[in-house]
Amino acid sequence: MFKGLSNLASLMKQAQEMQSKVGELQESLKRVKVQGSAGGGLVTIEATAQPQFVSCRIDPSLFESSDQEMIEDLVVTAMNQALDKAKQAAADEMQKLTAGMDLGGMREALSKMGMVQP
Repeated sequence: MFKGLSNLASLMKQAQEMQSKVGELQESLKRVKVQGSAGGGLVTIEATAQPQFVSCRIDPSLFESSDQEMIEDLVVTAMNQALDKAKQAAADEMQKLTAGMDLGGMREALSKMGMVQP
């Protein structure tokens, strides 16, 4: 019976540590910046690893072409690239956070979500 309480106490301690580290991770993700670009840099999107888009730069020469569809396509392409980089940056940060931790079955669940390496 006391062994079960000891395991429970250990599990609770691990959960508290993880909760603290998740808070640290969220703050860290706000500071990590990534960029996506399209059209040879004519459109650049900046995002955090949270992910949240923070800026969009469109070269003025694109507006001279008056090709709205092309501009829209470039913006979407740059946003998707920034989003992919943000996801990878978040996974990298999570990997750093969980390095050396015994996550048991949680590691497998997190790896399925692309948050840690299996």
